[in-house]
Amino acid sequence: MTIRNGYEVSSEGAVRHWVFLYARLENATPTETQPFAVLSLLPGTQITGTVLTIDATATLIVGDVTHSMVYLHGVRNVRTYNGGNEATWGVISEGDPIYYDRSATMPANTYLSTSPADSAAGANALFGYAVRQFDADTSLPTTTATASTELLGVMQLGA
Repeated sequence: MTIRNGYEVSSEGAVRHWVFLYARLENATPTETQPFAVLSLLPGTQITGTVLTIDATATLIVGDVTHSMVYLHGVRNVRTYNGGNEATWGVISEGDPIYYDRSATMPANTYLSTSPADSAAGANALFGYAVRQFDADTSLPTTTATASTELLGVMQLGA
């Protein structure tokens, strides 16, 4: 086997922190440690990540948009909406897709769900995937198929 030596390789992925304007975010009042999505011309295609810091003037955030970074987030287990309201729910299992949910009906400080469409039938952006926080984590799969918000590890898609 030949090992190429014309480039550098690393077992560590590049960490990507980026500055975004509040005015360009889906949530105009972001909070540190919460998920965010940048507005896009085509709903469902947003850059997504996790808010790291907010500047003193409350006009900029630094967001982590690192691919495969894992954060602990609240995830709503809603699967579908009907007439603007949650209609079905389900158990969240390891590897399930997690979306940045733009629905106005989401509980306070909850921005992620398992629904690919929001309450107005618009596309939600894929945020990442449900994962275990550590080897002994027993939070996945979740145990309820009724309406709930679960705190679990999410491996973000990033940029």
